[in-house]
Amino acid sequence: MIGYVTLGTNDMERAKAFYDALLAPIGGKRGFAIGERFVLYSAGRNQPGIALVKPYDGQPHHPGNGHMTALVVREQAQVDQLHALALSLGGSDEGAPGDRGFGFYGGYFRDPDGNKLNFFCMQAPPAV
Repeated sequence: MIGYVTLGTNDMERAKAFYDALLAPIGGKRGFAIGERFVLYSAGRNQPGIALVKPYDGQPHHPGNGHMTALVVREQAQVDQLHALALSLGGSDEGAPGDRGFGFYGGYFRDPDGNKLNFFCMQAPPAV
């Protein structure tokens, strides 16, 4: 149902370098751009995407409290690897990868602009 989410940035070149490297392992690549104000990443046509934008009102970007973008992957090892990659690319830790209950395994981080994201996968919940 979600087509794409937008993440604000004050430094488009830094943001593109971060997301080029972070999304490549899961098939994400730049789709199209509108000047230096908008860049869309996705895994293919008609697939959900992430857009990087410089705020249209010309004011500085600042991340919202309570907003987060969750990116689904296939397995726990990918969550671990991609969370570590985000940190190595200049992101900051917001919650190490781990089991959060009910079969949800996730790792949380902020990108260099302060936007909060996580990588997660759903595992079979433990038998009760």
